[in-house]
Amino acid sequence: MQDLLCAITDLVSNTPPERIRQLAGQIKTLSGPAQAAELSGWALTPGGKLRVRALTEAWKPSGIPAVELAGMMIGASYAYHKAKTEQAAELVWTGPSSELVATRKTEQALLQVIQGAESKLFLTSFVAYKLTSIMEALTAAVDRGVAVSMLLESSDQHGGGVSIDGIGQMEKALPTAHIYFWGDRPENFAGGKVHAKVAVADERLCFISSANLTGHAMEKNIEAGVLISGGSIPRNLHRHLEALVTTRVITRV
Repeated sequence: MQDLLCAITDLVSNTPPERIRQLAGQIKTLSGPAQAAELSGWALTPGGKLRVRALTEAWKPSGIPAVELAGMMIGASYAYHKAKTEQAAELVWTGPSSELVATRKTEQALLQVIQGAESKLFLTSFVAYKLTSIMEALTAAVDRGVAVSMLLESSDQHGGGVSIDGIGQMEKALPTAHIYFWGDRPENFAGGKVHAKVAVADERLCFISSANLTGHAMEKNIEAGVLISGGSIPRNLHRHLEALVTTRVITRV
C-alpha cells in the first residue's frame, strides 16, 4: 500500500487536476491491474509514462479495486492542489546569480511584505541602517494606517550587542511605530541577541531571511530566505511576535 500511495502522490503532484480526472475515468473502466497496459496511451511525456508505469506496478499487489484507485487519485489531486493554493513559498536570494535558477531579490521580497500590509506589520532584525527604499515603504505603510512594529537589537551603549543605535534611529524616522527591544533576559539567555530577520504582514504574508535591514544585505551580501504566502506559518509567526509583546518578553522603547 505504501508504494501505491507514493506512486499516486508522485503522479498527482506532477499532473494538472483535469488530466488526473481523465486518467481516473479510464481506470474506472478496467476490471483490475491486469488491464493496466491500456493506460499507456494516456501519458503525453516520458515523465508521465514513467509515473503511470510506477502507478500500475504498485497497483498490482495492492488488491485495490479500480473504482477505489480512481477515487484515491481524484481525492489526492484535490487535496494536493488545494493545499498548494493555500500556501506558496518562494526562494529569495541576494548575491551572485547562477543564471540557472530563477530567484527573487531580498529587497524585492521585503518590499512586497511591507507594501502588501493592510492593517499590521511586524519586522525583526539585528541591525537596521542605510535603507532608503525600505524606509520609504515603511513610512508609506504608517501613512496609510498600518500598525508597524519592529524588534531590534539594542546598541552596546544600552546593554545590547551592536555598535549602531538602530533603535534610536528608527524612533526618529518612524515616531509612531512601536519599536521593541529584548531587555530583561533570563539567565539562560544571558548574552543572547535579537538575531531573527523576519517581516510579516497581516498574518498572511511573511519573509524569513538571513538578511539584516541594511544596504549591504539588500544589495551586496550573499543572503538567502523564503517568502511565504498564506497558510499557518505567517499566521503563527505574527501571533508569536505579538505574544512576546503581550507577555512582556520584549519591551517597547
